[in-house]
Amino acid sequence: MAYHDDEWGRPVGDDTRLFEMLTLEGAQAGLSWLTILRKRDGYRQAFVGFDPTKVAAFDDRDRERLMADAGIVRNRAKIEATIGNARAFLDVAEVFGSFANYLATQVPPPPVRLPSTAAPGSLPATTPVSDALSRDLKRRGFRFVGSTIAYSFMQAVGLVDDHLPGCHLYRD
Repeated sequence: MAYHDDEWGRPVGDDTRLFEMLTLEGAQAGLSWLTILRKRDGYRQAFVGFDPTKVAAFDDRDRERLMADAGIVRNRAKIEATIGNARAFLDVAEVFGSFANYLATQVPPPPVRLPSTAAPGSLPATTPVSDALSRDLKRRGFRFVGSTIAYSFMQAVGLVDDHLPGCHLYRD
């Protein structure tokens, strides 16, 4: 509830926070979000506060350290993706001035709010915008950024507003 009430769906413009959320969303693939939230502090420690410059410089010793770290999901493909994504993230930020600027070119503002008739079963897992974002991220070298992950990321960082009617954060 604290994550929902204090973070989820709130606009994020800070690149370090965007890298954190992109990493956590990718780590969640095949797992519950609660598992990732419980390991969030472990991720912050293991990936040095989600500083993409530091993560991009990780070497084989860091990879082995991460594979032994019970504070994160010890999945080699996800660890490799996080390190590679840090490099791609920095490349995108260099081209666009920031990753937040890049997202502004990919996701039309302002966030679309759900209609008052929306119900829990009516939320999409993907949209044409998340499909396009996923394709573009993959083209730029990102991994674990399929359309479902891209859409979940968009929800988490306030690029879409999927608070349902009846939620205290829902606004008409």
